[in-house]
This record gives sequence, C-alpha cells and structure tokens, in this order.
Amino acid sequence: MIRSRRIGQALSLSLLLATGGGVYVQAVAQPQNATPSKPPAAVQSKRPTSTKMVLEPRAMALLKAASDRLAAAKSMSFTAVASYEYPSQLGPPILYTVRYDVTMARPDKLRVIIPGDGPASEFYYDGKSMMAYAPVENLVATADAPPTIDGALKAAFETADIYYPFTDLLVADPYAALTDGAVLAFYIGPSGMVGGTKTEMVAWANSDVFLQIWIGADDKLPRRVRAVYRTDPLSLRHELDLSNWQIDQEIPAGTFTSEKAKTASPMKFDSPAHAPAPPGLKPLGNAKPPKSASAQPAAKSP
Repeated sequence: MIRSRRIGQALSLSLLLATGGGVYVQAVAQPQNATPSKPPAAVQSKRPTSTKMVLEPRAMALLKAASDRLAAAKSMSFTAVASYEYPSQLGPPILYTVRYDVTMARPDKLRVIIPGDGPASEFYYDGKSMMAYAPVENLVATADAPPTIDGALKAAFETADIYYPFTDLLVADPYAALTDGAVLAFYIGPSGMVGGTKTEMVAWANSDVFLQIWIGADDKLPRRVRAVYRTDPLSLRHELDLSNWQIDQEIPAGTFTSEKAKTASPMKFDSPAHAPAPPGLKPLGNAKPPKSASAQPAAKSP
C-alpha cells in the first residue's frame, strides 16, 4: 500500500484482512491406505443433479429496497466486523476478525477506522484528498483524490490496493454494484438471530461468488453478508456483520480528517506487493481473491 517496510506491511495486512486474504493451501491428505468415506445411499439419492438459475422477484425486490435505503442516505455510519477463514497446515481453517468503524457523507466524505485485530489503520477522504494513517508507526500517506466517494474508492484501490468488504454499500448506486452479473437470486426466509433484529434472508450469486444476505425487515439495512468464492478449492467462508447503523445523523466537523495524522512522517501511496515485510513478519497473502485455483500457489499458514 505504502512504500515502507513498516507502514507498507501494517496497512497491507489490514487490507488483506479486509478482503479475506486470498491465500489457499492444500488440506492434509488422507493416508495412502485410507478408504474414502461415502455418504449413505439415501443421501446420495437426494442430491440434485442440476440447479435452475433464476432471479426471483421477491429476492431482487429486497436487494433493491436495501440499495435504495443506502443510496438515499445523505450521511451514515456503521460498524462492520469482517470474519474470514484462513487455512491451517492441519486442514481445519482458522478464523480471523477485523473491525471497521465507518462514517460517510455523500457525495464526497469518508472515514474508515480499523482499530484491530492486526495492525491499526485509518483512512480519511474529504473530497479533495485521501489519507492513510498507521497510528502505531506514526506514518501517513496522502494523495489527491477524485471529487466523489466512488472515484476515491477506485483511486485508493488502483494506487494502493485499498479495498473494503463493504465497498458496494458506499457507492452511489449500491443496487448496480450488488447485482452486477447476477445469475441466481432467491428468497430464503425470515430470521431473528442477527443482533436481535428481524431480517429477511436472500441468496444471490454470480459467476465468482455465492452470497447469503440478511436484510432488516423493517429498516431494510443489511445486517450480515456471507460469501464463498467459486474458485476457492477449500470453500472458505467470509462473513461481514453490520451493526450500529446511524442514517442521516449530524456529523461533527473535522470527522473526515486527522490533525494527528497530518503531523506523522510522510510516505508515498503504493501497492502492498511493492512494500517488503519487516524481518520476522510473514504477509498473509494477496489483497484480492485469486481468479482461479490453479493460478494460486500453495502457501503455509502461521
């Protein structure tokens, strides 16, 4: 992200956590003399031979309602907790979690605070410039930015691999972002198990990912998203919990900048791939999920 042995790893590690890593390893192989287990015949007979791809109107309507609620918000804040599975050398995955405190004001203000786990980092965008700050290292990268949140998010990704798992909720047209390439959408049913809020569950998929989304039955705000990527040979799960929603609240002056960050040692924005890790610290993996399983080399987990 930023060309520095310290801030590059610190901020890139946060981003790797944000995007669900992208490193895959082979599960522990069975002993050569082991006999693969087979499911009972009754279970085998119940497996569907094919799935009809449809976009159910009820499911699409719920996605549209959630998107419209987000797009209409002049300002909003929420807490996002991203959890993702990371493969271990023994086979069963390890769960990593990252919290984001998000505040935005349309069309040109955004703040994302990552207190941990992993390296803490802060991102500020005020309509003119964007700033990435590592408070522990006291290092900051600043760059000019486009005049919209959409443009700033794109610039941050292209210049520094900065990407957040809730990006589709922040853009001007969330519905277009959420349903891009959709080949399957269906209504699952009601749930009251996410933060004690009544929600409606929807499944959605395109050629890359299968999602399950919990949408508030009354406020139409997304409460949870679970994803599995098609090219992931281990079918690792990525989950995003969204809470503490505040819509159209008054935002204090100075929210979208940091005076402390401005006094930090300056660094340049850069891709995490270009920033070497400090001695003794191994990077978790790529900032984006691999396009194909065959193209992703095996790696060892801590």
